[in-house]
Amino acid sequence: MPKPKNPIQLGIVGAAHGIRGEVRVKPYTEDPAALGDYGPLYTADGRMLVLKNLRPSKGGVIARFEGIGDRNAAEGLNGEELFVDRSALPEDLDEEEFYHADIIGLTAIDETGTKLGKVVAIHDFGAGDLLEVRPASGQTLMIPFTREAVPEIDVPGGQLHVDGVAAGLDEGENPEDRKNAAGDSLGGGNGH
Repeated sequence: MPKPKNPIQLGIVGAAHGIRGEVRVKPYTEDPAALGDYGPLYTADGRMLVLKNLRPSKGGVIARFEGIGDRNAAEGLNGEELFVDRSALPEDLDEEEFYHADIIGLTAIDETGTKLGKVVAIHDFGAGDLLEVRPASGQTLMIPFTREAVPEIDVPGGQLHVDGVAAGLDEGENPEDRKNAAGDSLGGGNGH
């Protein structure tokens, strides 16, 4: 299989583990063991890595790749991001499940129809997912990725709808007032 045309990052390689070519990997999959379920993995420069062995470890997994037989070769993988093509991922997600890659890039629109900006990242600092939204100008917004704050997601339409009050953006103001406040530093998550 050639280098992915639509790469989705599934993890990142950490330090070498032992002397037989194993490496620590921090997977971005819901189930860490699923890292090996999508076929070969690719580095950012297109190098194909075939998993030979995978086992759980604290904070991720320990992986061994074909052709990586000693600690020196394993150390050469440190920091490599691991990708698969989007087409390798299952399409049959539950109703409220989304791949981060499908959410990043969507336009966030509030209840008045005002464009808040584009989703540029999804973060989890321990209290649940937050959408980082970058407006055309000003500071980025942090919006809780909850059903209340983001009641509608239209991936094919390229947008998601944000409830300003539930997202902590209004702080008691009228949603129409937000249209005139473009560029202001608006609040982020409020513990949801």
